[in-house]
Amino acid sequence: MAKQDKKKKIIDKLKNRYRLIIYNDSTYQTVWSMKLTRIKVFTTVSFGGLLLVLFTVLMIAYTPIREFIPGYPSAEVRQLIVHNAMLVDSLDEQLQIRDTYFEKIRALIEGEIPHDPDFVADTSIPSNELQINYYNHDSIFQQKILEEQLDLSLQTEAPKSRNIANLHFFTPLQGMITNKFDKQTDHVAVDLVGMPNSRISAVLDGTVIFAGWTVETGYIIYLQHQNDLVSAYKHNAELLKKVNEHVKGGEAIAIMGNTGELTTGPHLHFELWHQGIALDPEKYIDF
Repeated sequence: MAKQDKKKKIIDKLKNRYRLIIYNDSTYQTVWSMKLTRIKVFTTVSFGGLLLVLFTVLMIAYTPIREFIPGYPSAEVRQLIVHNAMLVDSLDEQLQIRDTYFEKIRALIEGEIPHDPDFVADTSIPSNELQINYYNHDSIFQQKILEEQLDLSLQTEAPKSRNIANLHFFTPLQGMITNKFDKQTDHVAVDLVGMPNSRISAVLDGTVIFAGWTVETGYIIYLQHQNDLVSAYKHNAELLKKVNEHVKGGEAIAIMGNTGELTTGPHLHFELWHQGIALDPEKYIDF
């Protein structure tokens, strides 16, 4: 009963009527009056507050006034965010291209055949006859090759042929071939034996893209040439050139040796690659 009485008193208070009167301060005459209840006052204030909040939200959402709110980005900042997002996406694509290129260079250094996920083999060709198609080269070397070709085209009237059969290759080592090129056994190179401490020469003008040591092939050096050619020289006793150095055809780049776990004695393991495909050096070089 006590709780019911208390509840009833609260409801009665909400229903109690009041009068809001405005008097003239000089004459004390009633200027304006209004009957009110607590429920009516609460409802009016709540509705007015809701309208104020709605009006504020609309002003912020659809007018430039929102840019004056602390922490809200301006139009220039939003454009910069979009531009940076596009740059990040482009950078990610370039990094993927770079990683693919380095992976193929690693495969060449380790004596493997580069793997290209976009390459589709012809099932009519035996598996041991499959070759790897074109692979991307580092943009720095591409630019250097384009500049050199442009310079040559300005010096001569006839354009230079890109047919590698027309190139003059220097002999990498004066000696005798002991192991020929044979894809059946995955020996995509020729092995040459020469006099002790014989010099190893660059077969063409090019740039050193790798010069270092591997466990299997010892001291090795790779050269990037024009016409998408790469030459590899393995099992050396000493390297005479460093990465990014430019060499001339016939210039000494290493000393013949017997380094690496896969060596069978002092000799040069020479490889020639064109657009990611291993070539038989004897078809292009007179040993």
